Amino acid sequence: MTEKELREHLQRQYPIENESCEWKEFKSLSHAVSGDKGKDIISYISALANMDGGELIIGVMDKTLDIVGIENLHSYTPENIRLRILNKCPNLDSEGFRVEQFITSDTAKRVWVFHVSCHKPRLPVYAHDKAWQRIDDSLVELRPERLASILAEPIEVVDWTAQIVQDASIDDLDPAALALALDKFSEKNKNSSFADEIAGWDTRTFLDKAKVTIQGNITRSALILLGKPESVHFLSPAMTQITWKLEGEERAYEHFDPPFLLATTAVLHRIRNIKYKIFPDNQLLATEVNKYDTRVILEALHNCIAHQDYSLCSRIVVTEKVDRLIFENAGSFFDGKPEDYFIGERTPQRYRNHWLAQGMVNLNMIDTVGHGIHTMIITQRQRYFPLPDYSKSEKLKVVLEIFGHLIDENYTKLLLERQDLPLSTVILLDRTQKRQPITDDAATMLRKAGLIEGRKPGFFVSAKVAAATNTKTIYTRNRGIDKARLKEFVLQHIKEFGPTPRTQFEELLFSMLPAVLSNEKKKNKVKNLLTEMRMTDKSVRCRTINGASLWELENNGV
Repeated sequence: MTEKELREHLQRQYPIENESCEWKEFKSLSHAVSGDKGKDIISYISALANMDGGELIIGVMDKTLDIVGIENLHSYTPENIRLRILNKCPNLDSEGFRVEQFITSDTAKRVWVFHVSCHKPRLPVYAHDKAWQRIDDSLVELRPERLASILAEPIEVVDWTAQIVQDASIDDLDPAALALALDKFSEKNKNSSFADEIAGWDTRTFLDKAKVTIQGNITRSALILLGKPESVHFLSPAMTQITWKLEGEERAYEHFDPPFLLATTAVLHRIRNIKYKIFPDNQLLATEVNKYDTRVILEALHNCIAHQDYSLCSRIVVTEKVDRLIFENAGSFFDGKPEDYFIGERTPQRYRNHWLAQGMVNLNMIDTVGHGIHTMIITQRQRYFPLPDYSKSEKLKVVLEIFGHLIDENYTKLLLERQDLPLSTVILLDRTQKRQPITDDAATMLRKAGLIEGRKPGFFVSAKVAAATNTKTIYTRNRGIDKARLKEFVLQHIKEFGPTPRTQFEELLFSMLPAVLSNEKKKNKVKNLLTEMRMTDKSVRCRTINGASLWELENNGV
């Protein structure tokens, strides 16, 4: 990718420096890997590991994310630096530690991203015989309270949800929940090779196939999802309960025990879901939406069940306020950060409750490719509401807020009237309306697009919605036409006019490329497109005819 594309990629993936993300220049690696204590690469890796893990990006400017590139590698490569760092950082988890290299295609600048997983339970990660952590903008030795927190962490050696409950039997499962589970399993597998056999299975076979039981034995997962309310004693001291609370002028609450397959629908029915009318400036009719989306509520609830740390003996809590729903489940976010899943490009590699998650997938309650959070993001965007927010999560508690009201009317109108906005831009605008920090580069981009106003840190979504709406054609020109369409134009041109020199393709395609590119960069774009069609697609080839290099269809013959 080009330098601009790489910068945009890094901006999307790692938008802000915090306890899980560091940007560092490190143009020379001669003394950068293990040099000054508290200022070198191993110190930063120790600090990331001693929190929740994260990424160290080197070859970029601190604060701005401008790409400067690593100019002096010394003797390091992405392959050998991993082992050298592991040798210098006792307790660093080798399984979760990797180095990702990017080299820009236009400027040959090199950027490395160190992916660092969270420390192993009760094992701080050291560098220079000291454990490190980040506090605000400073790298410091591990604070006593943080060390105490690490040393007190529970050590999970088995999947709690996969354990067999010796005295439990199928009689401890709820008949209504079993019937619904079979319907959901059948629906999910209606196109599978064994779809016609499902109706003939007995209960034991079905539950084993759904990965809820193990060889006919009742697991904790089975009791959580399908168990009778009176069967919860088998799970003690873990608390398997969902509590719904209504707060405001009117107060109410209700507890829901297993079977959770049925309980989530019961919780859904407790939530009051009125309709909203939104009046965009460029339409005569109001847009009407529900206060909450049913799919978002169930997705949030099912995520709480799947990812709850049951060893912490805590209930799942759903709090209904006048303007939002708050979902709380015990345990930190298990693989990465919630924001990693906003765009929909990350797939989780591990689960706290693997067996429970497998069962919920087979009963069509969740997926296991990381699309759940992305689905909630997209749904809220399509409803013109604020995006789901995890910012109030704590070390041992995940907190998700789903907004049922408008925060900033300008944001909502912008989503209504600018359907073309990329999701990454919508996420930044959502952070702005919530008064959450964004990077200087993100602010510059939004300001140039006429989407925000104000001064840092008091940015706000622009009230000039109509002006922003009138920039749709400019947006399209700046974005350009996608590569697949450009290839179609090339093939169509050759079919109609025969072998063609590259200069004619430049005349054909220049107006379709992003307007912000210089003519030189547009020429490179055309050159790279034709090369890709020849090398990868094998749809065209280049031949010299009468001393001229001409492009023709691959199947034209010699």
